[in-house]
Order: sequence, then C-alpha cells, then structure tokens
Amino acid sequence: MSFTQISSTQAVGQGEWISKYRIEDLSSGQLMQEVDFANNVNIKYGSIFAGAEVNVTFTVELATTASFAKLNLRTNLQHSKLQQLYWELQSQDYVLLDYNPNSLKVEFNQVRGTLVMSLYGKIPITISSTIPVDYIFVTLYGPSGETLDTIEESVVTAAQDEFQSLLEIKQEKLQSLKDSGVAAGYVELYENVLDQAEDIADQGYVTSAINLLNSLSVSSEPVSGIMEALFLPIAGVLGVLAAIFAFLFFKGRGQISYLLLVVEDQIKDLEGLTLRISKIDRSIGTRLEGVRDRLKSLVGM
Repeated sequence: MSFTQISSTQAVGQGEWISKYRIEDLSSGQLMQEVDFANNVNIKYGSIFAGAEVNVTFTVELATTASFAKLNLRTNLQHSKLQQLYWELQSQDYVLLDYNPNSLKVEFNQVRGTLVMSLYGKIPITISSTIPVDYIFVTLYGPSGETLDTIEESVVTAAQDEFQSLLEIKQEKLQSLKDSGVAAGYVELYENVLDQAEDIADQGYVTSAINLLNSLSVSSEPVSGIMEALFLPIAGVLGVLAAIFAFLFFKGRGQISYLLLVVEDQIKDLEGLTLRISKIDRSIGTRLEGVRDRLKSLVGM
C-alpha cells in the first residue's frame, strides 16, 4: 500500500496518527489535559494559560511502513526556560533522522511502529489577549508538506478563566432560581445579564464581563408580586443600557451624542426604580446606586 493511500484515509485530530497525549504544566507538574482516542478519553483537568511552560507527551502510531516517506513533527512553542531542549525521545527503539532536540522540528521515516515523544516549551503570552484561542502545540506533516495530524487545545488568559468559572457558577444559580420559584421578573433580569456578559466577553472585554456577573450578587431573591413588578422594568432598563454600551463600543463617533441623551433618560428612570427598590431590599438598592453613579460618570452628568 502506498503512502498516499494511507494518508488519504487518516483524519486530522481524530487519533489516526497521534493516538494519545497529555499536557502538563511544566512548573507545577499539574496535568491539564489528557486525550486517548482508542479508549475514548478526553479529560480537561485545568485551564491552559497563555505564557505557561508545558510538557506535551504524545504517541504517534504508524500502521504501515513506507520507507521513502519522510515525516516530521513541528511546534510553534517558544523555547522552555525550565528545560534545555524541545524534544525528548521516549521510545528509544524508534529511529529519528539527524535528531536535534533543540530544533523546532524532528524528522523520521514512516516505519511501522510506535513513536513516543515529549515536547517542552512556552506558550506565547500574546496569542490569547482577549478571547480563548485554539492553539496548535504539535503538527505532524507528511512528505509533501500536508498536515496529517495536530495536537490542538484551547488556551486562555487568567481573566478569561476567571470569567468562565464565574459564569458557570452564575448559570448554576440561575437554574436554582428557576427551580425554587423566584419571581419571573428577577429570573428574566438574571438571565439577560448572563447573556450580555457572554456577549461582552466574546468581544474581548473580559474584565467588564466579570464586573457585570459580580453585580448579580444580592442578599436575597424576590418572590413576591410587588418585587416582580419592580424587577420587570429594571430588566428593561438594563437591557437598553447593555445595548447602548455595545453600540458605544462598536459604532462610530457620529451617533454618540444622540446615544448619550438616551443614556441620560435611562439614568433618570433608574434613579426612580432605585429609590423604590431600596425601601424593600437595601442591598439591591445599593448595587443599583453604583450602576447609576458609574453611568453618570460615563456621560458626565
């Protein structure tokens, strides 16, 4: 069977070539990701951070021999400061070609067998400044430069990881609110804020999204009809304000003056609602006052 026939049946990222791998934090030794396609294992133990030094140990299964087919492995990782090499051959019986452990690539002939390698390096700090990035740690290339397989995982910043953890907590809280019969208006407000926070984070404003999620902490959730009547208009006000913030982020300067007038009107409505809410739940009222004051500062009122 020719090499071309073999490669045409192999799928990138499906375990046909790279059958399993582990990604560990090189500083702490913590296992962050484990994948074993043969045993249907794909476990994420922790987030992989931009700027982290990692150890990627992986297995390449070569089902057939094609003696004249030269394959190579390459990485985009920066050189590790904790290790003095990129590559470490674990399967000593597999022969590499002109092996240089400090090169960005290693070459070998396609010979039936199992190749096990460890790769050490640093994830570039700049690859994930705003949103999670699918980063390719290792690429296996065929003799004509075609991609046979990759090791690719999501890389985040610490802020992105904090947002995702906080979002999961708030989503669990949302479900508990629904299950416990909290006022529908409050549930709607809560759900709208979660949606807006995700949208803001997706645009790269992770810190703002975290602050928005943190605003959902209250001393107690409303269950009475009067509270529901108050929260429905608040949900509407916050929805309009969120849309305005998005507009301010992504539209041109020409329409900002009009938008500021709209914000000022919403602030006045929010002041009235804040006063009414404070008489029932001081904690919620205090948070709304904070929102009002920040909006005033934004528009110069």
